[in-house]
Amino acid sequence: MATTFEYSVRNKDGKVTKGRVEGDSKAVVAEKLKTMGYNPLSLDEVKTTGLNKQISFGGEKRVKLKDLSIFSRQFATMINSGLSLLRSLSILEEQTENPTLAKVLGKVRAEVEGGSSLSAAMAKHPQVFPPIMIHMTRAGEVGGFLDKVMSQLAANFEAEVRLHGKIKSAMTYPVVVFAMAVLAMSAMLLFIVPVFASMFASLGGTLPLPTRILVWLSGALKIVMPFLIVFLIVFTWWWRKHKRDAKVRNFVDPLKLKAPIFGGLAQKIAISRFTRNLGTMVHSGVPILQALDITGQTTGNVVIERAVEDVQESVRRGEPLARPLANHPVFPPMVVQMMSVGEDTGALDLMLGKISDFYDAEVEATTESLTSLIEPLMIAVVGGMIGAMIIALYMPIFKVFDLIQ
Repeated sequence: MATTFEYSVRNKDGKVTKGRVEGDSKAVVAEKLKTMGYNPLSLDEVKTTGLNKQISFGGEKRVKLKDLSIFSRQFATMINSGLSLLRSLSILEEQTENPTLAKVLGKVRAEVEGGSSLSAAMAKHPQVFPPIMIHMTRAGEVGGFLDKVMSQLAANFEAEVRLHGKIKSAMTYPVVVFAMAVLAMSAMLLFIVPVFASMFASLGGTLPLPTRILVWLSGALKIVMPFLIVFLIVFTWWWRKHKRDAKVRNFVDPLKLKAPIFGGLAQKIAISRFTRNLGTMVHSGVPILQALDITGQTTGNVVIERAVEDVQESVRRGEPLARPLANHPVFPPMVVQMMSVGEDTGALDLMLGKISDFYDAEVEATTESLTSLIEPLMIAVVGGMIGAMIIALYMPIFKVFDLIQ
């Protein structure tokens, strides 16, 4: 396992630079620094204390799209202001709040210092930098407009973050209400109904049918609950591990688009993501085949990925980009026609941006309408279920005097 060393070196200009690097031994690291043109001044092994072990226990913090959007925006501003690439990376490494991203930026800076290109250094960390970011950075390096590419990436990631935020805010209320309702009904069945059941049994007589059903559900839940908890834990573990498997996605993704209420929303989200990413990459000068390959993977739905694969084959044969999309019902005619017009006029990136903006607005309108529709429905359903349980519990009390006699 590689050891982390903290170094202090003097470069060819006489300036002292500090940083961290991983290596098998001090001799290997010192030789590596010398080959990079540095004169090592000090080299110390970074000791891992018990406190550090405690803090790092449980895995590193995940780098989110919001972190990447902030990084891209700040990086673009620094480069546009005339700061060098290495100086910008050094500043971002120091001020980035996400510790995982800061650590990776340190490694990227070390790679760039060693003569590697920025895109090649980023490509060594696919768990942090998505393919769209790597390819657009490479295009910006080749074309000499890295600051513009970073600004476009920041805008792209910010739009994606807003989209996620809208969906999350729309789904938070019904999910929380449903979870609270399930907990409340489970608590009633497990703790309250048995008390009433024992009281009714002491009175004798025949209980009303709704009450008998409720008592039966209470007894069944006591038996099933342990197995249900174990099943939920196992299923959650299995889903996190296999949700990106081809077999699972081939079964689940088409169902998402066919869902009665949320299918249309899932379709709009996927189309918005596809057109935004493709338009951003085309505008940045990424070759169309590479752009299609990357955007197909970022849509989050295998149905659209298959459509994009058809488009790739069409482009390889020299055919128009939009024609194969007409064969896939997931793409509305408006999308196909607007992409066709964009190809004919040479403004495909602008047309894709307009499509993305349109579907972003559609997603926002759909989520708002769903929220306004779901809220009263959830209240009515939850109130009806809990009310029915309470009525079933109190029905025998209406006959309590008859039972006593």
